[in-house]
Amino acid sequence: MGMFSRRWRSPEFDDDDVHVLAVDDSLVDRKVIERLLKITSCKVTAVDSGWRALQYLGLDQQQEDDDTSPPHFVNVDLIITDYCMPGMTGYELLKKIKGSATFREVPVVIMSSENVLARIDRCLEEGAEDFIVKPVKLSDVKRLKDYMFGTTTTHLHTSPPNHNNNINKEDKATLNKRKLQEMSDASPSTSTSSSSPTLSPSPSPS
Repeated sequence: MGMFSRRWRSPEFDDDDVHVLAVDDSLVDRKVIERLLKITSCKVTAVDSGWRALQYLGLDQQQEDDDTSPPHFVNVDLIITDYCMPGMTGYELLKKIKGSATFREVPVVIMSSENVLARIDRCLEEGAEDFIVKPVKLSDVKRLKDYMFGTTTTHLHTSPPNHNNNINKEDKATLNKRKLQEMSDASPSTSTSSSSPTLSPSPSPS
């Protein structure tokens, strides 16, 4: 039995709340992303590893090809995970989630301190919705939430989000390739700099 009990959405989460599962082995980075998400009125559950994320989702006892849903599961609207984590990387967690019948449609966003195109390509091909280069900024979180949940017309990609179920896998693969090309054409400073303030605390050993 996992560390976290399998349950329906907690009473503390209203139906209109956006519930985000944040996964990062760094306490500092975890606190930063949690703070940024709460500023944008998201409800946040933060865990420190890919394995604990699977436990929280109730996937720790399931096989990747298991098409049966657990009897009680957490209602998560978005999963944000770090890429480099010990034990289970963000990429491996992404594959587990996309292999689950229950959570495969939940958008997954990957965070990384390194802007490595091969890494970005691999995650997008596996079904990641977006790839954010750390340090994560408030503008990143606002843009992500606005796009995912339709509060503005700002888009991360050039098409509607996949949770609307109106694009097929080939369409999404094409869009992900297009996004990768846009990242490739952009300078490194463009992808890591922003005029928006960063709420990251002072650097500390990871």
